[in-house]
Amino acid sequence: MKKILLSTIVAISIAGSGSAYASENSGETKNVSSGKISAIAVNHGKEEATARRDDVKIVTEAVDAVKLTHKVLKAIEENKRDEAVKNLEDAIGKLEVLMSNPKAPALIPLSSSVVVDSFAGDARDAENAVISSIALLEKKRVQDARILISTLKDEIDFITVNLPLSSYPSALKLAAKFLHEKKDAEAAKVLATALNTFVEVDVVTPIGIIQAQELVNAAKSVAKKDKKAALSHLETARKALARAEALGYTSESDTTYKMLRSDIDALEKEIKGKNRSEKLFDSLLEKLEEFKEKAVKSIGGTKG
Repeated sequence: MKKILLSTIVAISIAGSGSAYASENSGETKNVSSGKISAIAVNHGKEEATARRDDVKIVTEAVDAVKLTHKVLKAIEENKRDEAVKNLEDAIGKLEVLMSNPKAPALIPLSSSVVVDSFAGDARDAENAVISSIALLEKKRVQDARILISTLKDEIDFITVNLPLSSYPSALKLAAKFLHEKKDAEAAKVLATALNTFVEVDVVTPIGIIQAQELVNAAKSVAKKDKKAALSHLETARKALARAEALGYTSESDTTYKMLRSDIDALEKEIKGKNRSEKLFDSLLEKLEEFKEKAVKSIGGTKG
């Protein structure tokens, strides 16, 4: 069952002071298409998430304890109780080292990964897919609906799998007690359950929002030189936000999709007119950053 974790996880920061598209094109931003900027934004987001993944400190003792748990189960299956007891005691010992640290976190990282799921269509495609999935569910075609719903993702996921330090060592100790009492089946059952209690934390960043940020930055950089390119970037940003909204990516920000669309409308009008748009761009970019920060979701649940 999925649940929102109470622990704070810092959101992935996508928009920096410099734009990815600008560095790739040595300042010749007017020649960069909106489509390429959107692709660069995704790559930039993936790179940031990968850097965060590389910063995760995988705890060797916890990983070793899990490996030993699997060995214990195998030894029990092969009726090698002495070997099972030894491996279990070694696993408990490794976790006790971690528990002796008063600053040990409740969740100990075992692994981390980055997954990118891009939605191939636009907002209308997303809306049609949602309507179709609802219709399938109403007809109780649950599996067909499930396949369709699984495609409704447009996000970068930074995933960590963690060992719960509050419960895993206790489970190993209970299994050890059963083994000493020659209750092998009960010990195996406890260990199998423990291996299914790892907590998966998924930090979800909507792609449409980071694309909109990058596109608005691009529009700002060329607005004075190439109105046509700036307007194209803003229109693509509008579509990226519409897709994110249609796919149900929400934000806890006071800013709304409607407000962002209104700001883009105002920018387009200004660019077509006197083109004194610097403050409008800065305001929109600030809103997008706040919107993104509060749209990034940290979701956790047991992995098993």
